Amino acid sequence: MKKAVCLISGGIDSFVAASIAKRDGYEIYALTVDYGQKNRKEILSAKKICKFLKVKTHIITEIDLSWVNSALTDKKIKIPEKVKKGEIPSTYVPARNTIFISLALALAETIDAEAIYTGINAVDFSGYPDCRPVYVKKYQKLIDVATKKTTQGKKIILKAPLLYMSKVDIIKKGISSGLDLSLTWSCYKSGKRPCGRCPSCIIREEAFSKIQT
Repeated sequence: MKKAVCLISGGIDSFVAASIAKRDGYEIYALTVDYGQKNRKEILSAKKICKFLKVKTHIITEIDLSWVNSALTDKKIKIPEKVKKGEIPSTYVPARNTIFISLALALAETIDAEAIYTGINAVDFSGYPDCRPVYVKKYQKLIDVATKKTTQGKKIILKAPLLYMSKVDIIKKGISSGLDLSLTWSCYKSGKRPCGRCPSCIIREEAFSKIQT
């Protein structure tokens, strides 16, 4: 059975992306990164998602990014409740996707996987530079020259199936695929309930409200 490494954060996007990998016939090797994020609850959600998808294995790896300048990791920086259009918010974590995909690439080479699935989205996102289509294309070029597999005439494909989908369409995809989206956690905070005020909560709530109307 062909194998895929799926980056699963605990949110809707990575859940739906991993379900697409399963639909595509891949055996899922899930990877979650504990990078010192404030929203610790998403790691618990990632575990629930992996159980739901019946993944082959779920690896939770730790890497300390608490020292980077981001509201998601630095305790001194407050989570914003408003973000100006066209401005990269303080929740941007420098090099996060680059690091995560690198770890997924290491796992993919280790288990001889054919693909890496990520929930990167370029439509309803917070303006992060590492969520753009050009980023995915450039990273694929790096993979093509950076792995042992490529010297053997094989490729590891970086797949971002949600790249051009709106949050509404992603949620609809999840619902039509029979996913339990209540298992996910999108809030940048880790309270008993989502705060409803951070950018991620707002994007999520607006998308669900459009589906219900």
